[in-house]
Amino acid sequence: MSVDATPRAGVRSGDLSTGADLGTLRERFRPLFERIRAGAVARETTGELAHEEIRALADLGFGAVRVPVAYGGAGASLPQLIELLTDLAEADSNIPQALRGHFALVEDRLNAHAGTDQSVWFERFVAGEIAGNAWTEVGDVAVGDVLTRVRPHCDGLVVDGRKFYATGSIYADWIDVFARRDDTGEDVCALVPARRPGVTHIDDWDGFGQRTTGSGTLLLEQVPVAPEDVIPFRERFAYQTAFYQLVLLAVLAGSARGAARDVAEAAARRTRVYSHGAAARWREDPQIQQVVGTATARGWAATAVAVRAAASAQRAYLARFGDDPHEEQTANEAAELDSAQAQVVLVDLAQRATSDVFDALGASGVRSGAQLDRHWRNARTAASHNPVVFKARIVGDWAVNGTPPPYVWQIGQAAPATG
Repeated sequence: MSVDATPRAGVRSGDLSTGADLGTLRERFRPLFERIRAGAVARETTGELAHEEIRALADLGFGAVRVPVAYGGAGASLPQLIELLTDLAEADSNIPQALRGHFALVEDRLNAHAGTDQSVWFERFVAGEIAGNAWTEVGDVAVGDVLTRVRPHCDGLVVDGRKFYATGSIYADWIDVFARRDDTGEDVCALVPARRPGVTHIDDWDGFGQRTTGSGTLLLEQVPVAPEDVIPFRERFAYQTAFYQLVLLAVLAGSARGAARDVAEAAARRTRVYSHGAAARWREDPQIQQVVGTATARGWAATAVAVRAAASAQRAYLARFGDDPHEEQTANEAAELDSAQAQVVLVDLAQRATSDVFDALGASGVRSGAQLDRHWRNARTAASHNPVVFKARIVGDWAVNGTPPPYVWQIGQAAPATG
C-alpha cells in the first residue's frame, strides 16, 4: 500500500497517523525546546537527570504526537516525528534517546491497532504516560538467550530479572521489558508499571556521553504484571530495529546541529583574534565562517538523511493496514535497509561536524565550563550503538547479492570454542 493509498476495508482513516502540520507542532514545542537547551550545560556539568524536562514534554503532549487524531494525539507521520526529535536533540541529545523506548512502544501499539483496539494505550499516551525500555542483559548471557522471566505466581504473573541499558526507564510510568515465559518458553514483552513494588531503578550508566539518558540498571523482583500486558515477541512490529535506529539518527543529526549552533554563537561573541588571521574581527574571518558553515551544512545533511530514512518506515507502518502481505514485507525490508544506509552516512557526518567545528574557536573552545565537547561525546556514544561496521556490510551484501537485511539481531556472549 502506498503512502497515499486507501486502507483496507474496516480501517478508518482516523485510526492512522498519516501526518500533521509540522509548522504548528514546531510552534507548540519550540519554547520548551529552548528552555531545555538553556539548561543542557548545567545538566551535563552536574549529572542531574532531566525529570522536570521530560515531564514537561509529556504534559505538553510530546509523547503522543504519533497517536492518531481520533484518539487525542497529533497524528504525526514518522518523518515528522524524526524532525521533532532532531529539533529536541539539537537542544539536548540525551532527551530524545531517553524517550526512544517510549516512542518504540507507541509505534508498536500503533501497529497492533491494525488487529486489535489499542485505545486504552492511546489514552495513556495522550494523558502523558511515558514508557522506558529494558531489553538488554549483560554478563554471562548467551546470544539468543534471555534470563529475565515471566512466571505464574499465586493467581497471576510476576516478572523477575536484571537489565542494563534500561534507557529512559528511570523517567517512565511503564517499562517495556523483554523476557521469557517460564511456563511456555515463549519470548515476550512484559509491560510493567515503573513504580510498582519490586521495581528498582539504579542510575549507574557510566558512559562518557549521553550521561543523562537513564541508561543504567533495572532490577525486577517478583513484580506483578497483568496477563493482557504480556505480549508475544512474535507480534512485535516488524520494522522495530529500523525504528530504534531512526531515533539514534535523530540524536546524531541533532548533535551535529547543536555543535554548529553553539560554536557559531561562540564565534560571533569572540573578540580575541590572531595576528595572522584573515580579518580584523573573528566573526568576519572567512576561514572561521567556512568551518562553521561546513559544520552547519553537515547538520542539515544529517537531518535530511534521517528524515528520508523515516519515510520508508512510514510506508512500512501504512502497509501494516493494507491487504498485500508481499507489499508489507517489501516495505519492512526497505525500512531496515534505508535505516542502515542512513546510519553508515550519518555517523560520519555527525562525528566530523562535532569534532572539526572546534577549529572555529581555538583553545578557549575546549574549556570545560562550556561543555562543547558534549556534542562529540554524545554523538560518539550514540554512534556506538548497533555497530555501523555491520550495517555497512549488510548494505553491501544487499547491493551485491540482493540479500535482505535482518530484522532482528541479538547480542550476548559468544559460544565457547570447540575442538
